Amino acid sequence: MNQESCWPASSLDRVLLAIVVLFPFLALGTPPLFDLDEGAFTAATTEMFLRGDFLSTYLLGEPRYDKPILIYWLQAAAVSLLGSGSEFAWRLPSALASSLWILATYGFVAKLLNHRAGLAAALIIATAAGLTLITHAATADALLNLCLACAGYATWLWLRERKQRWLYAAWAAMALGFLAKGPIALLIPAGTLFLWCATRRDWRSFFSWLLAPGPLLLFLAVAVPWFAIQAWHEGPGFLTGFFFKHNLSRFDMPMQGHGGGLFYYIPVVLLSLLPHTALLLIAGARIKAVWNDELLRFGLLWFLLAFITFSLSGTKLPHYVYYGYGGLVVILAAMAGEKAARWLLALTGSATFALLLALPSLLDQAVAKLKPDDLLLTQGLPAHFSATYWLWCGGALVITLLPLLLRSIPSRLALCANGLLAGATVALFLLPIVGQVQQGPVKQAGRLARDLHGPLLLYGINTPSLQTYAGRQVEKRPPRAGDLVLTRESRLAELPANEVVFRERSYVLARIKGP
Repeated sequence: MNQESCWPASSLDRVLLAIVVLFPFLALGTPPLFDLDEGAFTAATTEMFLRGDFLSTYLLGEPRYDKPILIYWLQAAAVSLLGSGSEFAWRLPSALASSLWILATYGFVAKLLNHRAGLAAALIIATAAGLTLITHAATADALLNLCLACAGYATWLWLRERKQRWLYAAWAAMALGFLAKGPIALLIPAGTLFLWCATRRDWRSFFSWLLAPGPLLLFLAVAVPWFAIQAWHEGPGFLTGFFFKHNLSRFDMPMQGHGGGLFYYIPVVLLSLLPHTALLLIAGARIKAVWNDELLRFGLLWFLLAFITFSLSGTKLPHYVYYGYGGLVVILAAMAGEKAARWLLALTGSATFALLLALPSLLDQAVAKLKPDDLLLTQGLPAHFSATYWLWCGGALVITLLPLLLRSIPSRLALCANGLLAGATVALFLLPIVGQVQQGPVKQAGRLARDLHGPLLLYGINTPSLQTYAGRQVEKRPPRAGDLVLTRESRLAELPANEVVFRERSYVLARIKGP
């Protein structure tokens, strides 16, 4: 394929690529930080500043061994530059990583297939429902997915071209991924290559990749020093806590209540790809052709490795299966030009917006079954879905139905319209609405507590974002006189004599009175 065909042929395609690459920044700073994940990451970074220690991670005064250091360093750099009072700053590293992930995927698919397939792959990553959530989240997952994508794509290019630069790129990406999330950054690329080589009985390629001295030394030089320093500084408890409890033990048993059945990830995949799920259905119908194409088989093995591994794992979270999406989007992009894509995309696109139109009613019914605290928290929920939301989703529903009525509309146009409209809905409406309902009171309490004296505590709740917003140390211990305590309405009676200084929709900030 010549170089010209790897780059968008028209100005419109170049504009579309720019929009897609910048999509993770859309309304990035609008929603409050979500607990538990965003709260935990940002609170741990906040604690680095409070402790003056940028080597070890602590959360609410306790060592946090479950994630490596890279995302915390990047968040610390972002808030040092932009200030800690902005959600945009906390999410900036993830948005930048996501943009690079989108751009790397475009470049790889455009090089191996064509620029239109590259645009389709980039659009899917930027706008699929589940991926939009992690590209806008202050966690390590967008960074890990960037590293996994670069490692997988560089590995394939090495297989194809046998140039050492791709081997070094793959191992460098895995090293950074190891510093972002741990061993999974090595296991997914290595496992994918192992399976692909097994289908060809080409063990020489696998061991040439695995045992290349220079790239392996590069990996060790980047990935190992922080772990070694931490082990020396924190003692052997760090290594056992990180590798055994927070990595291997996740496969043995559910952690923090995150379990699920064997088929947990089937609905996750179907829903997370909306409004592009039609492409997955087409790929399923053409599975033999996918398997017979070497590139698509590589992508399929990549996805199946993540899907099956985490389906068998004791601990399950939706974003775990996304570690296989670097391979899956290559397949989906190849399906975007199929004849059936146009009307299937119209069906899944219109179904997506029909679901979004029904969402306020579904939430209203679900709210009635909540516990008293959560019922208080969701008071006034329907009012958050403004007329703008209804007009937007209604108009989007009409647009997504047009390919069923007008045969002149090509599938790629339907793919773009569906993706951009759905991704914008999540970023502009759903995340801000859910964030304001779920996290608004915690944010207000944190901002208020920033200027109040006395130790700050959490009691009976786990909302570490309080520490981020307060910009001061938060503890978890029995309350004492003079403490400021954030709790839920139902737990207020359990506290010693107190004075309420803030109350908002089931969250209460109270000061414990003296003897």
